[in-house]
Amino acid sequence: MMRIAALDDDADQLALVVQTVGQMGHQITGYSRADELIRQLRRDTYDLLLVDWELPDRSGIEVIQFVRQQLGANTPIIMLTQRSSEADVVTSLTAGADDFMTKPLRTSELQARIMAMARRTYPASQSSQSQFGEFTLDRQAKIIHYAGAPQPLKEREYDLALVLFEHLGQLVSRQYLQETVWGLAVELSSRSLDTHISALRSKLQLRPERGFRLSAVYGHGYRLDALSETAPGTAAPSLQDSTV
Repeated sequence: MMRIAALDDDADQLALVVQTVGQMGHQITGYSRADELIRQLRRDTYDLLLVDWELPDRSGIEVIQFVRQQLGANTPIIMLTQRSSEADVVTSLTAGADDFMTKPLRTSELQARIMAMARRTYPASQSSQSQFGEFTLDRQAKIIHYAGAPQPLKEREYDLALVLFEHLGQLVSRQYLQETVWGLAVELSSRSLDTHISALRSKLQLRPERGFRLSAVYGHGYRLDALSETAPGTAAPSLQDSTV
């Protein structure tokens, strides 16, 4: 399941997108104003953005540029618009969009494009095992191995590790971690999440000598960065970090 944000000031179009994505089993939040989405992006994490071009407060192009330039995010973005010229497509992709769809939307095509984007952006989540440096994540057995040795993680710790490795090099918000690992209905104290993160860092020794760094970004969340060539997804932090 992905967490997706859709931005469109047309209430009917937004409702159609929300319904279409919801039928796929993903969690989706709709926004009608660009500034509203931007405020949320400063403190939350989404796996995919669906952005309309024409908006009352600022254009979808500006939203994409904000995400790419200000957040340092590599979150996939699909532009949804009534525009259809080659110049519009080029402008959208140059600004940082990953895909472009012309309205009126064909719901089956939108679902197919979302699935294709997920395969390209999060390939590790499509297989039962993934390799990150010396770490091997076995989704079927819910076990993490380091250099072939199983690591003693509790269920929540494994779930947290899975989310962080799947978003390697990305800032993952506290809200995203809480909702993905514990669920929407669970009231979780801030201290509880910090305690689980601290235990995970200690048990997996997520330190430079193992090729990774787990950091807290104050007021936002956490990010796991790969520091060695053997660990895929190497990314330099774009925000001020403090080590957990």
